[in-house]
Amino acid sequence: MDRPGRVELLGWGLVRNIVVTSVIDAVVGDLKNQVLARDLAPNSPLTEAEVAARYDVARATAKAAIERLVADKVLVRKNHKTARVVKLGPADVRDIYRTRAYLESEVLRRLAERREVPLEARVANAEIDALWRQGSYDIVDPDMRFHTALIDSLGSKRTSSVYESLAFEVKLCMAQLQGSQRLSPEIIVAEHARIMELIGAGDASGAAAMLDEHLARARELLAGALGGEPGPEAALPSSALAVAALPSSH
Repeated sequence: MDRPGRVELLGWGLVRNIVVTSVIDAVVGDLKNQVLARDLAPNSPLTEAEVAARYDVARATAKAAIERLVADKVLVRKNHKTARVVKLGPADVRDIYRTRAYLESEVLRRLAERREVPLEARVANAEIDALWRQGSYDIVDPDMRFHTALIDSLGSKRTSSVYESLAFEVKLCMAQLQGSQRLSPEIIVAEHARIMELIGAGDASGAAAMLDEHLARARELLAGALGGEPGPEAALPSSALAVAALPSSH
């Protein structure tokens, strides 16, 4: 598979092998998808030989792919032992979601100052709503697109880059709840809509508070699903649903 992508350069009396990055990208991307789909279970080992055989690539390519996956926190490797698929526990989930909340809440405040709601966020939330009405709980991708659209609309490459570094871990958290029907798409749609409404109204504190409620519920439901003791946030009714149920003032 990767033979066309290997280039030999002769210089300084040495022959160096360079593997085209796109081959590594393809292997890394497919392995990430398998982890998200649980085809590669948490804590399962992944060796260079296995990757090389599975994708018909050289060991150098397999090694580079595994190193990328370790750097991206998809795999973990301790004391130079075989890399294993990351296994998240309740403490990991809480740390990931709290880090996410710190970043996202500040972005929402900035967007509210500009009263700017990106079209991409509206489209993603509409997709979640459509999937829910079809009876599907397969909403990880549009959910992440909603939040990523808000981050990216700030227009800061560095902020987007920092958030992207969290994105896979967040997807992995959500994927572990996908299909369990613990996270209600109805609540997710309503809370997303409320966040956008508050941003559009210029209510920075309200948007940040709604986000905190939104992420805290998911955080504690997931912590409970992974064997932890869920906090009280897991059982709190959604304030966004309560607002949506109020009679229209028009």
